[in-house]
Amino acid sequence: MLGEYRIVGRRAAEIAASVERAVGSGELAPGQSLPPMRELATGLGVNPNTVAAAYRTLRERGIIETAGRRGSRVRPRPATTARGSIGVDAPPGVRDVSAGNPDPALLPPLHEALAAAARHHAERPGLYGQATVDPEFARLARAGLDADGIPAGPVAVTSGALDAIERVLAAHLRPGDAVAVEDPGWGGLLDLVPALGLRSVPMRLDDDGPLPGELDRALRAGVRAVVVTDRAQNPTGASVGKVRARELRALLAGRPEVLVIEDDHGHRIVDLPLYPLAGVTERWALVRSTAKAYGPDLRLAVLTGDAVTVDRVTGRQRLGPGWVSRLLQRAVVQLWTSGAVDARVVAGAYGARRDALVRALAERGVAAHGRSGMNVWVPVADETGAVARLLQAGWAVAPGARFRVAAPPGVRLTVSEMTADDIGPVADAVAAAAGPAPARGYG
Repeated sequence: MLGEYRIVGRRAAEIAASVERAVGSGELAPGQSLPPMRELATGLGVNPNTVAAAYRTLRERGIIETAGRRGSRVRPRPATTARGSIGVDAPPGVRDVSAGNPDPALLPPLHEALAAAARHHAERPGLYGQATVDPEFARLARAGLDADGIPAGPVAVTSGALDAIERVLAAHLRPGDAVAVEDPGWGGLLDLVPALGLRSVPMRLDDDGPLPGELDRALRAGVRAVVVTDRAQNPTGASVGKVRARELRALLAGRPEVLVIEDDHGHRIVDLPLYPLAGVTERWALVRSTAKAYGPDLRLAVLTGDAVTVDRVTGRQRLGPGWVSRLLQRAVVQLWTSGAVDARVVAGAYGARRDALVRALAERGVAAHGRSGMNVWVPVADETGAVARLLQAGWAVAPGARFRVAAPPGVRLTVSEMTADDIGPVADAVAAAAGPAPARGYG
């Protein structure tokens, strides 16, 4: 069962640490079974309750999972192995289209916004005891949410989208609870769920977002939460359309106890309308990061939701970082009010590059997906081989393993810094590397 590795320890913490060290070193492989608790307790000469406590710690850390009578095993992709580490290094002379970054040329300069924030701070210094959300930031954020039909709810600020999602999940769920996630989906989220001790239930999707049948299956399986990307889904570019939103809302309406989290990181970089799912269930949250439109290093996101959810998030936040810098909030206020980002221009630029690449691939017989955002997803028969062949051809792409749970193989290309002259060469290279198109599509 464990091969040559021997779990050691007398206390629960020591036993848990022994297993975690082995997972981190690779001596215990993903999916490998662990001994039954009583068997391990006998071997170690400890009480079975001690082993049970160790296994509970490992589950809460996202290292192992327990499947009833089938026992415990190392998670298929444990929290100690971040998906971000799955990739290729682009050597000199190789174009890197794997990173998922926005085009720096489309990001606004920050010096004027930061200077305006500094001037405001000089007049009204940020001190302990003040509101954690700048009033003008809250007003503008809420106005934008209202314009998109998002239900009324308080506004909070977090250090990016993943920070918001983690805080919302932790506010409502407990280790062992199941979360429905898109597959393929955002690698950061797919790492976060097991790291919180939660179970991922993958949902297949198409260009309109999660398939209704997949959401229905996940709900019937007893998921406690559902996470959906509204637009610019990473890595496929899917965007939830009007009909699909109606279908998903109808399913969620029958499960009012389920937590619904929406990620709208594509706000201000896409030109497709938002069709929110928010408000169908009792507990919901929607997060909008400033990363893609204004710069990843701002580390700031708008969070809204039902009053209980936002109150729990902000209450816990106060016991940790306290608040997200009001200087950064004022800088974003300046960016919003100055019109530093023209959403139509940004969306048009990404859309032109993305659509051109998808068309060029189609002309070469390669199916690709990229309805919105800055990424294109290409299903391939042999993921490892395709990545290697593209690297040899001068293009570093993101392996699909970074984004998949059970979905078929694929690769992701970020179009952010591609020029019109790049489209033909990269399409030629992908067509040569991809091989026969898989029949199952990308979800």
